[in-house]
Amino acid sequence: MALPEGIEEALCRCGGIAGLMERLPGDEALERESALFRALADPLRLKILAMLAVQPLCVCVVKAVLGIADSKLSYHLGVLKKANLIAGEAQGNWIIYRLTAEGEAWAQLIVDDNGS
Repeated sequence: MALPEGIEEALCRCGGIAGLMERLPGDEALERESALFRALADPLRLKILAMLAVQPLCVCVVKAVLGIADSKLSYHLGVLKKANLIAGEAQGNWIIYRLTAEGEAWAQLIVDDNGS
């Protein structure tokens, strides 16, 4: 197969197709990153992260701000938890949600972007 000028030479420098494939992240890492970006792709979930950047909150406060049904909120919180952006801790009858370290980093980007 003929390659565009410059591509063949650059490909040879990295070890050819095999060398290129060795430099790719593994499927597990790509799946993890894909889940993260899917979690960050929804405006409601971004709003939840922004809210939790202010302080940890119980579900009832998040629900009051967003004005959505329990089932929809539960779904969005589950997506954020699965992506390791938030964590929930039971305190009596309440579950208090907070940002994880990774969630804090992403939430800070959202909050900083809001100020621009």
